This record gives sequence, C-alpha cells and structure tokens, in this order.
Amino acid sequence: MNPNKRPEDMERIVTAEQAEAFIEKSVAEVRKQVGDAGVLLALSGGVDSSVVAALLIKAIGEQLLAVHVNHGLMREGESEEVVRVFRDELGANLVYVDAADRFLDKLAGVSDPETKRKIIGAEFIEVFDEEARKAAEGNVRFLAQGTIYPDILESDGVKAHHNVGGLPEGMEFELVEPVKFLYKDEVRVIGRALGLPSSMVDRQPFPGPGLGVRCLGAITRDRLEALRKADAIFREEIVAAGIGDSIWQYFTVVPDMRATGVRDEKRLYAWPVILRAVNTVDAMTATVPKIDWAVLEKVTTRILSEVDGVCRVAYDLTPKPVGTIEWE
Repeated sequence: MNPNKRPEDMERIVTAEQAEAFIEKSVAEVRKQVGDAGVLLALSGGVDSSVVAALLIKAIGEQLLAVHVNHGLMREGESEEVVRVFRDELGANLVYVDAADRFLDKLAGVSDPETKRKIIGAEFIEVFDEEARKAAEGNVRFLAQGTIYPDILESDGVKAHHNVGGLPEGMEFELVEPVKFLYKDEVRVIGRALGLPSSMVDRQPFPGPGLGVRCLGAITRDRLEALRKADAIFREEIVAAGIGDSIWQYFTVVPDMRATGVRDEKRLYAWPVILRAVNTVDAMTATVPKIDWAVLEKVTTRILSEVDGVCRVAYDLTPKPVGTIEWE
C-alpha cells in the first residue's frame, strides 16, 4: 500500500461520531508510535497545526513541545496572536523563535517558487532541530506536521509543499502526521470535536511558506512589507463588510514587476496588488465569489493611499482549476 495514499475504504468524516472515532484511533496510534519520547510540533496557528496540537496534547500531554517560528513571512500581527492564544490562553508549552532575518537572508535573490518552498522547508527543519536539542536534551525524536491530503496530492506534479517531500536528507526526526489523509473540511470537523474555539477551527488557511509564495519571484523586504500591509487592509475591509464568514479564503499577491501610474501629477513606476478570494469545500476545486463593487472600491482606495510603492489593484477571477488557490 502506498503510504501517501488515502485508504480507499476510508469514509469522509462529516459527523461528530465519526470524528470521535477518528480521534480515539489517532490518539492510540500516536501513543504507540512515540512512546515516552518528545514530539516537536511546527505550530503556525493555522487550522491544521492547531488540530494536530490538540490531538497530541490529548495523546501525550507535556511530551509535546510546540514551536512557533516567525520566519518574517507571516501576516500582520499574526505571530503575536499565535503566542497570545496558545501560550497565554491555552497554556501550551510554546517556544517562540524570531528567525525572520535568517529566512529572508537565505531567500534573497531566489525567484523560482519551488526553490523558495524547498529553502523554507529545509530551514524550518534546521530551526526545529536546534530547538529540540536546546529544550529537551535530545529526548525529542519526532516531528509532528499538519500535513493534509490536498498537500500530498498537489505535491505530486502541481507544486511542492514544505511539509511534503521537502525535508533535507539526514534529518534526525521521525514524522508524526495524524491528519495526513484528511481533507480541509474534515480537519475542521475534528477540531470542533476536540473542543477548539471557532476562531481557531474556522481560521483561514495560510500556506507554510507564508507570504513567501504571495510575494512573487525574488522576495525583497520593501515589497514584502507592501504585501503585508495590503493584505491587512483587504482582510479588514472584508470583515467590516460582514462577508468574512461567507468567503473561504481571501488575500493579496504582489508580483515582481512594476506598472506605470500617476500621483501628484508625476509619473509613478510601482507595484500592482492582486486581490484573491476563493470559496471551496475540500481545496481541490474553488470558485471566485462576487464581492460587492463598493467593497472592492474601498479596498482599492485604501491600498493606493496607505501602502507605499503600489499604483494598481486588480481582482483575480480565476477558478481552480485552471488556476491554483495560491499563485506560486
């Protein structure tokens, strides 16, 4: 049997009863796999890693060491929120690592999206390895990941995911991937059954490489900052319009190109910002919502007036397929 293929007889998890059965089975499997060893978890704060964290806390308690790495590619205020929710409110054994300069230095000048993903994935593992040695004196032997089934499917010929096949040779960890055969909607069902709050379970998906795959081409710090600010504006206005719960995912993209514009009666040569919004159930197909024109106009006005280095705003109408949800 292919270890990365979802079992053909595995039913879709849609009910609380199915979720409880999955949780019971997963807890037993994790306990059997790890024994009394420590487990290191990459805790981004997204749905997948949060559900894995809850499963592992239920299974092995204090053997779990959650590490949140700020790789400089997070959304505005996101690392601070992760620390507040998981350390302060949930009492998790959480280590915060500020590695922004480390990641951005390694990504400097790299434009190929697959290479960027590989660099980010490899650097993550190195950071985790360092934290495991410091925090657990060698007792941490396992790396938990929030890999889900669409990640595996897309990594087979579409695009690499940092948590699928991107780990460097010679890594000292064995993998723990309790939700690797689940689709995104199933992960949310499991999260609710575990008692996670709605703010966590229904959180928008965010790719492991973060804004690194939304700052297209070679990443520069000024363009990355423009992307971060534009993204925050788009998300703020979607929520303010009361339509955030009806859109599965919405974000911005800034390509590595400039366009001609005019500001203060002078020629301007600056970046475009692309707005992306999609609706989906399992992340395998996606449609584009018809956002009210007034909302798009307000987002555009704010981005053009508040974000340095930007002169155009566009709305991406491409469904999946042909496009993927992310641009890289």
